[in-house]
Amino acid sequence: MKFRPCIDLHNGCVKQIVGSTLSDDASSAGLHTNFASTHPSSYYAEMYRRDHLTGGHVIMLGPGNEEAATAALAAYPGGLQIGGGITTQNSAVWLERGASAVIVTSYVFKDGLIHEDRLARLVREVGKEHLVLDLSCRKKGDAYYIVTDRWQNFTEVMVTKESLDYFSTFCCEFLIHAVDVEGKCAGIEEELVARLGRWTPLPTTYAGGVKNLADMERILTLGDGRLDATVGSALDIFGGTTMTYAEAVAFHRAHNEAGA
Repeated sequence: MKFRPCIDLHNGCVKQIVGSTLSDDASSAGLHTNFASTHPSSYYAEMYRRDHLTGGHVIMLGPGNEEAATAALAAYPGGLQIGGGITTQNSAVWLERGASAVIVTSYVFKDGLIHEDRLARLVREVGKEHLVLDLSCRKKGDAYYIVTDRWQNFTEVMVTKESLDYFSTFCCEFLIHAVDVEGKCAGIEEELVARLGRWTPLPTTYAGGVKNLADMERILTLGDGRLDATVGSALDIFGGTTMTYAEAVAFHRAHNEAGA
């Protein structure tokens, strides 16, 4: 199990935001920001490079983040994935700027449906080996449904063994935020973690609610060692008080002998 680092960008700044409060209106009174950094994106990218943490993600939360995203990728070429507003028109550009893969959600899932033509074009443009599908989801009834557009809109697509098997034919990894607990540092979505551990056929990074090392151990157990995890607001480098970045790195190294 790997610790996957993150750099979330909002209005050009590294931030930690409660994902369920995001909207297209960045000035919305409902936006809940846990942390806004005084450091540039490259500061975090260089930190992750020094600690040999690969497969982390840079997420552009809305417009105005291209410069900061480019700086992060330049600081750690080949070490970070990029997501947020990725389309067939710009996907190759981000790989040229140093991203190891592009992460896609809303471009593929639109109006509640899967746009298979767009998914196929992305695969042709960048190759399956450079495409990560973000299947971030929210629970409705007994099922988890993929959500798009700043995680505000439910699609008709459920996260199931069958859907994961299907999507695995188009990409190399999954990134899955448990949106209802994301950014709240109040514990993980255990039911989703257990389901993903049973179902996923690809490397999968779980995100959402991790508050301490006990939660990391819980993901390891519930996910049967098949899931990686990212941690945001809980970390001291993002203003958190329940888990240090050093602890996350030590956990990663303890479960990955090469420290990579």
